[in-house]
Amino acid sequence: MSSYFSEVPNFEYVSRLPDAKISDYIIVKNFFKKGFLREDIFQNLAFFTKYSITGNDRPDNVAFEIYKDSSLDWLVLMSNNIVNIQNEWPISNRDFDELMLEKYGSYDTLFNGIHHYKTIEVKDALGVKIVNAGLKVESDYSVTFFDDRAGGMRTVTPTIPVTNYQYEQDINEGKRNIYLLQPRYLQVVRDDLEDLMTYREGSTQYVSETLKRADNIRLFS
Repeated sequence: MSSYFSEVPNFEYVSRLPDAKISDYIIVKNFFKKGFLREDIFQNLAFFTKYSITGNDRPDNVAFEIYKDSSLDWLVLMSNNIVNIQNEWPISNRDFDELMLEKYGSYDTLFNGIHHYKTIEVKDALGVKIVNAGLKVESDYSVTFFDDRAGGMRTVTPTIPVTNYQYEQDINEGKRNIYLLQPRYLQVVRDDLEDLMTYREGSTQYVSETLKRADNIRLFS
């Protein structure tokens, strides 16, 4: 399959070059035209497979592994609604450490500074849950409850600290869990993309299915 950008149609735009004549045009890509997965596919997990990004793999690496075509990196991103790869794709360990040091100012603040606390599960002697696990809380606290194992009232601290490093690492690692469109549906997506990127007759700007002459900003149809 060809790359995403080769599918994006063109338009002739009035040239703004210093020596251009009023009738001169330049051909540029019409990025107002955007591809997307249609809703009946995007909202149905049956079309997708769970995937975990390993190491420093980029979208093109993943596309080659799954589809044997690195130019399908756009499909990897589109399947996960990723718009800004800098913020929405996991970064390498080296880049992560550099970025975190810049953000927090020192290794001490990064590794020892407490970002927040999270709860651990607490149950009484009968197995009744007193505190749920995994809740984010801003500070340490204690809980007192009746427990036969303690012979009466029992006080526990159901929280553990989460350092700045753990917090940021969890976010970065969470980005590794993505969904990929199953290879057998590639032709469906290709046909949809071709249809989305095709110009239709009926506009005064229409030149061909892949070209419009853009005298104004009406480039969307």
